[in-house]
Amino acid sequence: MSVTKPLPHDAAPLHVTGQARYVDDIPTPAETLHLAFGVSEVAAGTITALDVSEVRASAGVVAVLTADDLERDADTSPSIHDEPLLATGEVHYAGQALFLVIADSHLNARKAARKATVEIAERTPILSIDDAIAADSHFEDGPRLYEKGDADAAIANAPHAIDGTLEMGGQEHFYLEGQAAMALPQEGGDMVVMSSTQHPSEIQHKVAHALGIPMHGVRVECRRMGGGFGGKESQGNALAIACALGAQLTGRPCKMRYDRDDDMIITGKRHDFRIAYRAGFDERGRVLGVEFTQYARCGWSQDLSLPVADRAMLHADNAYHLEHARILSHRLKTNTQSATAFRGFGGPQGMIGIERVMDHIAHELGRDPLQVRRVNYYAAPEKTGPGTGHRYGGAYSPGASKARPIPDDIDPASRGAQSEMPPDAVPKPPAGVQTTPYGQPVEDFILHEMTDMLVEKADYHARRKAVAEWNARNAVLKKGIALTPVKFGISFTLTHLNQAGALVHVYNDGSIHLNHGGTEMGQGLFQKVAQVAAARFGVPLEMVKITATDTGKVPNTSATAASSGSDLNGMAVKAACDTIRERMAAFLAEYHQAEPATVRFEDGKVFVGEHERSFAEAAKLAYEHRVSLSSTGFYKTPKLAWDRIRGEGRPFFYFAYGAAVTEVVIDTLTGENRILRTDILHDAGASLNPALDIGQIEGGYVQGAGWLTTEELVWNDKGRLTTHAPSTYKIPACGDRPDVFNVALWDDENREETIYRSKAVGEPPFMLGISAFLALSDAVASCGAAYPALDAPATAERVFMTVERVRHGV
Repeated sequence: MSVTKPLPHDAAPLHVTGQARYVDDIPTPAETLHLAFGVSEVAAGTITALDVSEVRASAGVVAVLTADDLERDADTSPSIHDEPLLATGEVHYAGQALFLVIADSHLNARKAARKATVEIAERTPILSIDDAIAADSHFEDGPRLYEKGDADAAIANAPHAIDGTLEMGGQEHFYLEGQAAMALPQEGGDMVVMSSTQHPSEIQHKVAHALGIPMHGVRVECRRMGGGFGGKESQGNALAIACALGAQLTGRPCKMRYDRDDDMIITGKRHDFRIAYRAGFDERGRVLGVEFTQYARCGWSQDLSLPVADRAMLHADNAYHLEHARILSHRLKTNTQSATAFRGFGGPQGMIGIERVMDHIAHELGRDPLQVRRVNYYAAPEKTGPGTGHRYGGAYSPGASKARPIPDDIDPASRGAQSEMPPDAVPKPPAGVQTTPYGQPVEDFILHEMTDMLVEKADYHARRKAVAEWNARNAVLKKGIALTPVKFGISFTLTHLNQAGALVHVYNDGSIHLNHGGTEMGQGLFQKVAQVAAARFGVPLEMVKITATDTGKVPNTSATAASSGSDLNGMAVKAACDTIRERMAAFLAEYHQAEPATVRFEDGKVFVGEHERSFAEAAKLAYEHRVSLSSTGFYKTPKLAWDRIRGEGRPFFYFAYGAAVTEVVIDTLTGENRILRTDILHDAGASLNPALDIGQIEGGYVQGAGWLTTEELVWNDKGRLTTHAPSTYKIPACGDRPDVFNVALWDDENREETIYRSKAVGEPPFMLGISAFLALSDAVASCGAAYPALDAPATAERVFMTVERVRHGV
């Protein structure tokens, strides 16, 4: 069977040979024009003068557009229509587009964009969380509250209590391929758009709106992206709209790509957060009551900030049963880039808050943080039905630095819109089942067994003892170790986005052509979905071809986001394949006077009783007897019922789990640090492709650790981003990965009926990087008696300053 095999990425040979074609590699038609934005260098103010005459006179310039030149509203927002393509009188951040240059080359467009004369009456910008709080600058009417039990009373009556604040920075997506788009004008005013986007249907919608034509007049295509991580869910809208407007105006193809500096200055980032917490607990560390106040810095427009902040609230419990919890969320408006979707979509920010609480409680009680975590875990479910067995899916070898896949034979937008459901539409949880703070039953909790396995395979207890002995002997270099779990909800929290479509053709030579609504950004989605199709027809994988995602083939698609690409599109493709297979089976059974149930599709053949023929022969025979060999497929995620305003219901179909042990060393004289070893056990259900899944886990962990350690975004007091290039913004490089990196899959079927009982694996591994951050905190804690209260990112400077505070008892 094609599924469950650790097969390489379908485009791997193209990637390594440089033949993989991205938007910027598509051969451009003759007379293609190139676009660039002229941007504001001021973070807040009113435009008093904008003279683009010198821009228009610049070499190669064909046209220059300001907001006044646009015939109709051109909005780029994915949510509430608050992001005009070009500034309309006011500027809201340094990097906002003021005008659009259309020229004969990319270089000429960029050179010309610098020649405008712009006068802006500046206002004092609102830049920080503190600025926004002081100015009462926020989205929505007020903070959002999710609550369970009585947290205040529980904390007041608890034997012990702690409080604190955790600051965490944002994160640049730093996809290898920058934002890019190209628009090709068609007859009758139609438009074809090539876009590096995770959300082709949104590009289609926004371009149609800007051009003033129906959506059927716009076709959007995306073969692949060179990385996305959420940064191409909404941030590509501006380029696609600009190209379409330029093509409509000039009648010529138009192309636009951001240079790296422009990309970092213009586009949104991960949301900065501040989390204030109070918790009451008993002698074992069991949390009796907890209160979180989350402050999200959202930037100048709403973008996807509301659902991001919602998801942070929904992950404030992580793996822990909180009987009394109060989660308050402030969504703050600032004069910075509009923060947007980023891998985890708020989940990492919410999750690290409760992990800090567990760590702080353990320090207060003088206990191993793992003991405190396990005391607070959700209860294990009763073992019935699928997903009740467990096998350890990888092999650890002390000192090994390479991940090992499991054996071959082992069988994601605006996600938080207001619900209109009546109060009784949210189902009540079964009696005796523990629930999250928002009321979803936790019926699939497997972290007890996973933790047992990881502790044993990673030799956690012996290594923790060795770390303590090392620290007692060494004054300068200090080590730390931490084990942190992950429980991540899988589904869009805007329920209607949990749907997908597919289109499958079987040709009369037996080859299969496949399209679905998901996009390929390097994660291997196309390969996984092709494996599903091959498995349904029982043919070799090379018989299946997936072509570019195309809104003209599969309409009304959701973004490839929320870790739902394989779940949604895999099931839609299965539905389409099964429809064709059933037609073929019915015909062949009648042809051979057999029962349809006896028809089998296996090993590239079709068996009907004692008769057999190749799949190609069966397809040709069906075609010659006028059997339709084409079908659409559709899937919608079941069991979802969510009211985001009341904070009640079941927003997630299921949870994905994981755990990581990280060991680090710090230099207390400089704050420099290294990750020495990482051991990961991650739950991908019955993995569709173990090789791809392990790659996602490795990459997710490193990216998560980067967010919390090296990646620091810095704005100056004028609101200009100073870390806007690879020279000033440090993502993890090859040398930053752990010297010993052991990754394995927890091989156990998903108890929910997903595609081949697999689980999503895009976002959940990102939060395994929290273990690196808390290992650094553990190392700093060895320098004195005070709790470190380390903030993120834990750069060398921040680690050094925290060491000094701990040494002096601050």
